[in-house]
Amino acid sequence: MPGDISLVEIMKRVGTEIGISDWLAVDQTMIDTFADATHDHQFIHVDPERAKAETSYGGTIAHGFLTLSLLSAMNYSALPKIREQTMGINYGFEKIRFMSPVKCGARVRGRFVLAETRLRGANMLMLTYDVTVEIENERKPALTATWTTISQFDPKDRPEEA
Repeated sequence: MPGDISLVEIMKRVGTEIGISDWLAVDQTMIDTFADATHDHQFIHVDPERAKAETSYGGTIAHGFLTLSLLSAMNYSALPKIREQTMGINYGFEKIRFMSPVKCGARVRGRFVLAETRLRGANMLMLTYDVTVEIENERKPALTATWTTISQFDPKDRPEEA
């Protein structure tokens, strides 16, 4: 577990790697469940025999958006909890690039570099991360992204240094 950090401390960590998540296994059950949730049943994701016969992947691959959605889980095992935070909000992405497919059975993890912090209003800190989702034993990552989140806190906890 990554522990906790204060608002002041996190703001001083800009430009540094702030966490690496645990490995997550991407299996066919996860892929099929995601396909059902998104109505994306393209054979390269859900038909192992056809994907093996008709693609160069040797079997099925995860949806790119499945890999992206795993960032939420990766965040919990990689990033320290901000002590003053009362709620975390997913603000969005500036840039997402799907670099390499995640083959069924592979394990992935997230590497988070804190790119920027910015106080917003009396009770919010925007945090922007440069994120790389690595595939175990692969040179090329599954994806890279610039992800912005918001840490909401009680206005009385706003750092004076800001």
